[in-house]
Formats: sequence, C-alpha cells, structure tokens
Amino acid sequence: MRIGPKLAAFLVATALALGARTAAAKLRVVTTIETLADLAREVGGDRVEVTSLSHGYQDPHFVEAKPSLVLTLNRADALVYVGLDLEVGWLPPLVQQSRNARIQRGGPGNIDASTAIKVEDIPNVPADQLRALGDIHPLGNPHYWVPPGNARGIAKMLAQRFAALDAGGAGAYQAGLASFEHRLDAKEKEWEKTAAALRGVHVVTYHKSWSYIADWLRMQELGYIEPKPGIPPTANHTAQLIDLMKRSNVKLVIVESFYPSSLARFVAENGHAHLVSAPSDVGATPAIKTYFDLVDAVVAALARGL
Repeated sequence: MRIGPKLAAFLVATALALGARTAAAKLRVVTTIETLADLAREVGGDRVEVTSLSHGYQDPHFVEAKPSLVLTLNRADALVYVGLDLEVGWLPPLVQQSRNARIQRGGPGNIDASTAIKVEDIPNVPADQLRALGDIHPLGNPHYWVPPGNARGIAKMLAQRFAALDAGGAGAYQAGLASFEHRLDAKEKEWEKTAAALRGVHVVTYHKSWSYIADWLRMQELGYIEPKPGIPPTANHTAQLIDLMKRSNVKLVIVESFYPSSLARFVAENGHAHLVSAPSDVGATPAIKTYFDLVDAVVAALARGL
C-alpha cells in the first residue's frame, strides 16, 4: 500500500506529537504531608507533579477524608506517606477506594517514608493494646521529618524509588538529590550554630512530636503535657508535670502551632518556663514554602524561646 505525502506527513506529525507527550509526561506523586511533597519536588524537579493530601497548618493525625482525595489518589503513580500509623485514621480507606493498584500496599508506587529513618520511641507494649488505650503512636514516633539527617535519608530513598518507576529519569533524580544534599550540608551547619545555646536545655512538649528534633539539637525532654500521645491530661498529671518543671529547671514548653495554646501557656507560666509555639510542617504559615523554610522557622522559634 502506497502512502501519499499528505498522509505520511500527518503520520509523522502524529508520531512526533505522541512522542513529545510521552517525554513530557510527569511522574504523578501524591504525599500525605507538605514536607514530603517538598522533598519530592527537590529530588524530582521538572520530572514530577506533586500533590499533598493535607495542609501544613493541620494536625496530620486527623485529616478529613474528602471524596476528592480519592480521585487524586486514583491518578497517582506514587504515594509517599509518613507511616507508623500517623495517617491510619484517614488514609487507608482513601487508598482502597482509589482502586489504584500502583499505590496499594506492596505496589511499586507505595512509598513508606519511615523506612528511610531510624524510628524512635518504639513501645515495648503490643500496638493493639496501645491503640485500645487511645495512644496514637503505637508503632513508634512518626514525627521525624524535620532533622536534616532524616530528610537526607528520605530524599535518598525517593531518588531510588522514583528511578524505579521512571528509569529514564534516574540521572535527573540523582542530580536533584545531589543538589539537595549540597544545600542541606551548608544549612545544617548554619542551623546548628544558631541552635548552639539549646544544647542541654530541659524542655517539655505538648505532644510527643519533638523527640527527633530534641535529639538533633541535644535538648533534654523531661515530660509531655499529654500523658500518652493523643490522650488529654488529667489535672493530677498537669500538677505533677508543673512540679517536675520547677524542680528540674525546665526552660521551654514547646507546642505545635496548630494546637490550642491555652493549656500549654498555663503549664509554661506555672512551671516558670517560656512557651514556644512552632510550626511542624511546610505550609504551616504562608511564608513556609519549603523544607528549608520550615527548619529555619523551627530553629529560630526555639532559639528565640531562650
């Protein structure tokens, strides 16, 4: 069959257009929190299209499972989540309803970021027992994404997993990782210099979510306003905590900016400590647009507290 010049030109143009669309297709990445979204963009650059299911000013334990999120997940090539049951109250039904085999547990696009870090505060009590008591950290502490060492580990894993999903972009993902690590090395020295005065400082936190940051900056956590993560304090627990603070020279009471601060302020004032309300995720305020902005803000808030 002889193809005429007009048809040949049409077929060539169509092939070129299809090829261009294929080359321009981006890896569709969905994350559960905005910090993971920013780390995905750092690694993926122009090869990824990233959407976060929650906002940085929300408590990531409790996100409204909107039907629109199911559609977002249905289209995803990869789902990056905090894990350690942080999202257990809202994410699993959305993933199941998405009917997207790529992101189901065990699927190629199911990426648990907690596998890239050393988990702290792992209980020696069965998880089911802790859940029954209302403890929302039954598998260990899931608030790990701020310290540079953990961010570096997550970024490395993302570069590997994105390359497995998009082999043609492996070089670009490694380049994105290298650029991120180079900037992170410089900023880490700056952050540690700014936070030098925090070393050895005794602190109390509202929720057990600052342990990784305390370890990084060498602060000493002496207690928590919540007796167990997610469990409101009794009057007796609060009184005992305030007494401990007075005896132990606690300098700071730290609370995430999305929590009401009235109880934390009461504890700080009566325990003769300074209250620090600090962001915990990218997007916590309009000015915190990136991972680097977030750590800048956290370190600055803690340093100001002294």
